[in-house]
Amino acid sequence: MKIFTAAQIRACDAYTIQASAIRSSELMERAAVKCVTWIKDNFPKDTLFVVLCGTGNNGGDGLAITRLLHQRGFGVKAFLLRISKDSSPDCQANLQRLQAIDKDLAGIVEPDTFITDIPAHIVIIDAILGTGLSRPVEGWVAAFINQVNHLHNRKIAIDIPSGLPADVIPDPEAVVLRAQHTLSFQFYKRTFLHPESGVFAGEVHILDIGLDRTFINATHTQFKTIDADDVAAIYRPRSPFSHKGTHGSALLVGGSYGKMGAVTLGAKAALRAGAGLVTALIPGYGYHILQTALPEAMCATSGDKVIEKIEGWEKMKAIGVGPGLGTDAKSAHALAALIDTCKKPVVVDADALNIIASQQELLGKLPKGSILTPHPKEFARLFGENTNSMIQVDHARIQAMRYNINIVLKGHHTAVITTEGDCWYNMTGNAGMATGGAGDVLTGIITGLLAQGYEPHHAAMLGVYLHGLAGDLAAKDHSQDALIASDIIDYLGKAFLALNGR
Repeated sequence: MKIFTAAQIRACDAYTIQASAIRSSELMERAAVKCVTWIKDNFPKDTLFVVLCGTGNNGGDGLAITRLLHQRGFGVKAFLLRISKDSSPDCQANLQRLQAIDKDLAGIVEPDTFITDIPAHIVIIDAILGTGLSRPVEGWVAAFINQVNHLHNRKIAIDIPSGLPADVIPDPEAVVLRAQHTLSFQFYKRTFLHPESGVFAGEVHILDIGLDRTFINATHTQFKTIDADDVAAIYRPRSPFSHKGTHGSALLVGGSYGKMGAVTLGAKAALRAGAGLVTALIPGYGYHILQTALPEAMCATSGDKVIEKIEGWEKMKAIGVGPGLGTDAKSAHALAALIDTCKKPVVVDADALNIIASQQELLGKLPKGSILTPHPKEFARLFGENTNSMIQVDHARIQAMRYNINIVLKGHHTAVITTEGDCWYNMTGNAGMATGGAGDVLTGIITGLLAQGYEPHHAAMLGVYLHGLAGDLAAKDHSQDALIASDIIDYLGKAFLALNGR
């Protein structure tokens, strides 16, 4: 799914109105119907609602929602905050339609006044400010939103929480309404996908309001979400006549004293991801550990307690390096030698990233199309600090294009950034996956997919999606609290079945 800026969304609205020969009020009504349908499906009939409306089009949405909820038998009342002297035409029209039914359905809140004593069982619907917001909320409106935030009522934001910009992370001191649910029209806003701002949106529900597909398809954006349809288009089911050689050979390089679990998880994940043959290159002391824990993998050794030389990669279709590697000088020299001579894309994670961070000249030597999988702190060591996670993603886009690499910037919505600077936010996964070893599993999955001949950016996209989906399936059975990294591997089969089911 494409992610549009607020300006692009307004243009899409305008194009839809013109191309469909409808009035803007009709598009607003369409959006309100979708919201009310969602509310009807998710709340019992005896639920009471208070709808807080501004004087712009977001307020118009709220007033239309109030009318439709009333007509469907819900107890509801709107309050129009007199933010400006004049309301937008569609807001004014919906106020008149609501008052024509019953004047008591809408109250006016004058400046510097507040609504108090809303019982906790009443659900608050936020339609105060929309995507047209161009500056931080101040004065009375900011105080009003702060007051609402202190109420214990459940809150639903319409399109976007009031005070939240669509395209940039707000200042930490900015006043933003905090919702449990956000009903967003047609698209994710980019701020929904970053931790500093996504906390205000709660659970996001995308409502298709029928915006024009011609405009959507023709309008360029470098920001998208990875959806089931995207991975279904990438995924290649096995041929019934294939054999282990068909599915490629993968080399997982890692392990050091006390960190053999990391490379073992990576190698097992590569096998579960479908690689035909997997070899783990590890220090000699870990030979019996890996052969016992993972008999399906082949094992090669280098050094005693740390990797001293990376050999055998020439015969491999894909190479993943880093899980449990350590940063010993011998291992750093071995990694540098690999980067100097290898011409095929390499998956680089964990300690291999930290070694490169300490030897910046290696960045420019990475094979074209390589896949780096840093978490935010590892990224900062590689490329420098950034003030927030959205700026970090934008910085990653610059670095991916500069070095001709793919970057998998890990997080709640992991961002897969391609050599062309396109950014794909992953929509699978959960907080239970924030556990030791989960990153090593991701490295193994991507390496296993790369071994099967997927293009590097497709291996990264499919890898993060399957990794997150397996985590979601595991959490459903075991809870997020009890989830461990090996559970993700164990549920990869179910993730593939879900993909095959499409």
